[in-house]
Amino acid sequence: MMVAGVRGIGMTSARTRDRLMQRLKEQGIRNPAVLNAIRSAPRHLFVDEALASRAYEDTALPIGLGQTISQPFIVARMTEALLEDGVPEKVLEVGTGCGYQTLILARLVPQVFTVERLAALQQRARRTLNDLKIRNVRFKHADGNWGWPQHAPYDGILVTAAPEEVPATLREQLAVGGRMVIPVGGAGGQDLLLVTRTDGRNYTRKSLDRVSFVPLLEGTE
Repeated sequence: MMVAGVRGIGMTSARTRDRLMQRLKEQGIRNPAVLNAIRSAPRHLFVDEALASRAYEDTALPIGLGQTISQPFIVARMTEALLEDGVPEKVLEVGTGCGYQTLILARLVPQVFTVERLAALQQRARRTLNDLKIRNVRFKHADGNWGWPQHAPYDGILVTAAPEEVPATLREQLAVGGRMVIPVGGAGGQDLLLVTRTDGRNYTRKSLDRVSFVPLLEGTE
């Protein structure tokens, strides 16, 4: 989808996006809704203009402030895992970043609540998604470790930075039957976990992949 006034029309060729889709399929992404959401997303709008020519490569790219835009495969893998048992009504995203993962979620689920600790990133993401006419996302500038309890419980939680352990506060904001996709571990790499709340007290954990995310830090800036 192109929106009047947004930059980088040359970065949206069908051939470039088709190459990315083929790569994602070769890596095992099967959900057609997830593939379509990533294919249609203008990823070049979420990176610096100097990197726009690389926007549709399957690689993470810097977005400033020590943060990155996630590799499209990782976005697809996490989103597909979140939607594996059906489309969640309400999703909490911890770590808005540039807003690219937020956009993918917003095109697939009815309600997205997204939290970001860096005010400059949160404001940039809000502007970009507003330009793209996305209306089903609510933003909050806050420490992601605390989630967004006012709107809990969530049918899905997706975390885009890595804590050493799954924060208890986030587990508690998951609805019974809800699913959380979260990278857990230190700087040497993390396990991408699928955490499912089976009842009021119990959770299951499944390791999906090895990944590399920036750490989930405390506080706000």
